[in-house]
Amino acid sequence: QAPPQPKVVTLAILPAESDAFPAAAKAATDSLAQAHGSGVDRTQLSKVSLEVVQLSIECVEATPACYQAVGHSLAADRLLFAQIAPGPKKKQLKVTVSLFDVQVAAPPKTAEAVFKTEKEASSKIGELVTEVTK
Repeated sequence: QAPPQPKVVTLAILPAESDAFPAAAKAATDSLAQAHGSGVDRTQLSKVSLEVVQLSIECVEATPACYQAVGHSLAADRLLFAQIAPGPKKKQLKVTVSLFDVQVAAPPKTAEAVFKTEKEASSKIGELVTEVTK
């Protein structure tokens, strides 16, 4: 009898989307794609954003239950994603990077920052990614 196969932990990386801040979204996606979470055996880059997956499974709330459903639909054990929103002042943007454990279904581990410009955000997003994946 063969020994049981060890569980392969799959991290799904979801690309960032932002019509208002396309350069920051690209920088976030690039940083996410290079991330290596601890305890992860396999990384898969999703072709669609978190929002698109949520719409497809009809669960659009930012809740552990919805993120868990996203993880199951992607056959992933963990989700890594970034969300970009307008900041408190004009031209500012808030970037939130989240790492969600589908098995635990607790609120995701997040790092967020408000940046004065899209250029500043683009150069610093990698630090947020490192913070949640280390």
